[in-house]
Formats: sequence, C-alpha cells, structure tokens
Amino acid sequence: MFKELPLLKEEKKNITLFYPHYPKNYLEALKKIFQTRWIGQGPLVDKLEVIFEKKFTNNFPCIAVGSGTDALHLAYILADIKKDDEVICPVFTCTATNIPLLYLEAKIKFADIDPDTMNINTEHVKKLITKKTKAIVFVNYGGLPCNLEELNIIAKKNKIKLIQDAAHSLGATYKNKKITSFADFTIFSFQAIKQITCGDGGMLVLKNKKLLDKAKRIRWFGIDRKAKQGGTWKNDIKEVGYKYQMTDIGASLLIESIKEFKNIFSLRSKIFNTYKNILKKNKNVKIVNDNSQSKHACWLFTIIIKKKDYLQKKLRNFGIETNQVHFRNDKYSIFKNFAKGKKFKYMDLIENKYLVLPIHTKMMIKDAEKIGNIINKLI
Repeated sequence: MFKELPLLKEEKKNITLFYPHYPKNYLEALKKIFQTRWIGQGPLVDKLEVIFEKKFTNNFPCIAVGSGTDALHLAYILADIKKDDEVICPVFTCTATNIPLLYLEAKIKFADIDPDTMNINTEHVKKLITKKTKAIVFVNYGGLPCNLEELNIIAKKNKIKLIQDAAHSLGATYKNKKITSFADFTIFSFQAIKQITCGDGGMLVLKNKKLLDKAKRIRWFGIDRKAKQGGTWKNDIKEVGYKYQMTDIGASLLIESIKEFKNIFSLRSKIFNTYKNILKKNKNVKIVNDNSQSKHACWLFTIIIKKKDYLQKKLRNFGIETNQVHFRNDKYSIFKNFAKGKKFKYMDLIENKYLVLPIHTKMMIKDAEKIGNIINKLI
C-alpha cells in the first residue's frame, strides 16, 4: 500500500511542487502602503479592479475579494441559487468549488471528468440537467479551458446560469477570446501558489453589469460603502452581506505581479512545453494536454501513468516533489448525500494514476529537463 509523502523540505538541491511568486518590487510596494491610512479595503483595491478588467476580463466589471472561495460564494448568491436548487458541479476539483453550495443548502449533482483533460464531461452534464437545475459550475483544470462554447450552448438552451471557476486559468484563452466571455460569472484565485498571489485573494467577474452594485454591497456586510464614505453613515442594510473584501496590502502585491505577468506566463509556458516535448516520446506517459482551441494557463502539468505511486516515490529520492493536488469530491464525508449510489466511470479509471509535476518561477528550464529525463529513465 502506498504511503503518502510529507511536504518536501525547502533545500537548495530540492525542487518543490509549488513556490509563491514574489514580485521584485514587493517590499517597496508594501512600504508605500504603510505610509498611508489605508491598509484595509481602500483606493488600491479599486485600482486593482480597473487594471484587472483591462488585462484579463474583456472589460467586464469585477470585484476583488479575500479569496477565490469568497468569489464563488458571491457568484452563487448572485446567480440566485437557493435551498434545494440543483447545481451541476465537477466531481474532480478543489473542495472550495463545491463547499459554498453547502452554505446555501443547494443540491449538488456531480459530473464525471473527461479522461483526456480531467475537465468536466459535457456529455454527462447534459444527462444531469432537470427542471430543477439552476446552474452549471465548471473548473478549467490545471489551466486548460473546458469546452466553453459547448457549455455556453447547453446553459443557454436550458436557461441556466454558467459559473466558471477559473482559479487555475489566469491568462488562458479559448478560440482567441478571454475566457470571461463565456460564463455569467467567472472567479479567479490569488491563493499562495497560484500564478500571481497576495497570500490569499480572489476576483469575481460579472457579465451582467447590473449586478455590480449588489456584489459590492454583499462583499461588505450588505452596506453601501460608497454612500457611507460619502457621509451617509446610517444607510439601511436590506440583504445579508459578508466580510469578503480584499485589502490594499493584497492589492499592492497583485498590481506589482500583474506588471510581471507576461514574464511569469512565459516562464511557466516554457517549463510546461519542456515537459511536454520530453515526455511525449514516452509511451507509458499520457499528458493531460492542451488543444488547438485553447491557450493553456500552465498552472499545473499533469501526467497519467499506471505506476503513479512508484514514480512519485522514486522522484522523491531525487529531491523532486510531486503530488495529486486535488481529489475527487464524492469521497469526502461532507458530500456523501450527493454521492450515494453514483458512479463516475472516468474518475474511477484514473483516480490513482494522475500526478502533478512542479511548475513555478523559482524553477529554471534545466530543472524541467532534469525531471522529464528522469521520468523517461524510470518508466
């Protein structure tokens, strides 16, 4: 039986699976913050939202929040998901995708994966739709966009909301369009190990601009902050809100990281393609790959192999950290009511066969070459 491995120690010779990216001017940016009155949500959060809209969203409005999970919860509220509404979700994702639906007491209907991409299986999605279906939630696993066109068609045909968890896929495109063009709501994550980070944070992108004011209110206790800061301190609260705001400290780090995003994306792409070029020659390795319709965001590089446990242990002997990162959600006790009696053919098929290799900006191309060549020698 495979013994799970602890985190690899951070030593010079080791190659860790993840490493946060710190922008080169982060100390200077933080110093400026601590010379102002704003360390919570202030003018830099507003500035970040404007920068992010122009860079990543096709100018759809967005609001910065404390985490990707916060953004998902707000998206579900704005999509009007209520108790007992059915929501189709990926069985394979970070639990953050699905846990906020438990807050709302919605009924989760898990969809299987596509065995080639590990994204949501659109054929299974079609079979799960009923008159009670309120929304489809999907994740672009590893940074590879799902079949966004098909999901869009399915959602429109059935008059249901489409919610995109793009926590993995900052910078990805689909048919040369920004991925935010295809869903009613899109969320991004700035958690510690994402392409850019502020320790933790998120962004909610809205296709319907009319929802922006409501989104801003429920981000902050249901209070109209603009009215309050304009002098109306007793403005009424008419809807339940949350404390989901981003701080100017976080926004300052993200603004600096966005300045470097072109270089971050370039390095991650080179590492991704280095692995791909070396491992595609190995008949024992299947690469969870990109396709001609999409530009991959290169957050994860995932392979599927029969001897996953063997390879993971052998790579650890070389000081190389690998793991599975996300796990099938139907096996967690909190989701047992939605998984009872359900089978997921493709998830079952590869459950113990996928492995994620390191990609981060502390690596060099030669590190990816080393890892790829070692794998080819081992299996």
